[in-house]
Amino acid sequence: MLCWLLRSDRHTVEAEEFRLCFARAGPVGAGPIHFVLLLSRQGKVRLTKWYSPYAQKERSKVIRELSGVILTRGPKLCNFVEWRGFKVVYRRYASLYFCMCIDADDNELEVLEIIHHFVEILDRYFGSVCELDLIFNFHKAYYILDEILIAGELQESSKKAVARIIAAQDSLVETAKEQASSLSNMIAQATK
Repeated sequence: MLCWLLRSDRHTVEAEEFRLCFARAGPVGAGPIHFVLLLSRQGKVRLTKWYSPYAQKERSKVIRELSGVILTRGPKLCNFVEWRGFKVVYRRYASLYFCMCIDADDNELEVLEIIHHFVEILDRYFGSVCELDLIFNFHKAYYILDEILIAGELQESSKKAVARIIAAQDSLVETAKEQASSLSNMIAQATK
């Protein structure tokens, strides 16, 4: 019936209104993620990434509120929490809670898949990621997250592409360390 409406000359006004309405609605799927939190079972923050503007006091309040809400929920409860007009989607992996905040009308299941995608890439990179990996290599966890999400939107869905980019970044870091080491050796020899 929709095809008939779009093809009919009599209904060009309705077709134009439909086109404008669809254009305003934007793409189908999850909208922007407002922030990402990784919390330990003890309530310690292991990683935060904010894609929407929050003042520092507000960020602390958000973390306090959400850690209180999420950490006290039972394991058989739903992984979605309605909070301040938003939805917080979370999933527990071992001792870490991966949380993402989205708009109330966005697709929660897609965000659960994004969380799982992030964890799979972390597992592939660290070899069975644990909380200590994120504590001592937090910069790499941020780099991986930045490869997956840009401005709160899913940027890269291919695990192989992310792994390739991260390997290239690690190679650049090693090359820079070697050059810095050789440069410092040259300076040390010159000052003797």
